[in-house]
Amino acid sequence: MAILRTGVFISLLASLFLLTLQVFRTLNFGRRRLHSEAHGNRWKGVAYAFGRGMMPWEKESAARHLPTYIAGILYHGGIFAAIFWALVLAATIHLPRAWLFFLQVALAAGFSAGVGLLAKRAIKPEMRHLSCPDDFIANSLADLFILSGLLASRIEAVIPVFLTVAIITFLSMPLGKIRHCFFFFYSRFLFGSYFGRRGVLPGTRPAKP
Repeated sequence: MAILRTGVFISLLASLFLLTLQVFRTLNFGRRRLHSEAHGNRWKGVAYAFGRGMMPWEKESAARHLPTYIAGILYHGGIFAAIFWALVLAATIHLPRAWLFFLQVALAAGFSAGVGLLAKRAIKPEMRHLSCPDDFIANSLADLFILSGLLASRIEAVIPVFLTVAIITFLSMPLGKIRHCFFFFYSRFLFGSYFGRRGVLPGTRPAKP
């Protein structure tokens, strides 16, 4: 168990280090010089990207597929809950019973949503044809991560299995599509900054005198 607990922290730190390197590698392409005058506030654009811009009514695809949008929120909430639970176990922290209950609810909801999204990808022809093997691998691994975390919260004997799956999940993040959980924040920042500067996002243009 001591080896597994240490492995959780090492694998997570290694994953974050490699993901950060990948972000810096994107800078090798150079930064495009912007010649046009700024018409808006880039920081207001960033605030929009991480706030109002995340709402389903601001995204046509999300508004048209609201159940999938909600399932996505539950799924990612379950993933972050599993990461939190793995760190708690690795640090041998004992959660209060109320916290553990809410954690189990988040894990159960996340697993159900993840299985539903995986089934939708496999069943719907238009989604299946657009998917690559890594889409199914990443989804399945995340589902296993959440499920093992849920079982570990109820059955002590499953804790070593969960920590092992956590290590595998952390190490796989920089290698496959699970890395989007890290690049999502980076890409949203770039989106808000660029289009906020152009003043095309709501609330980014200065008020008219």
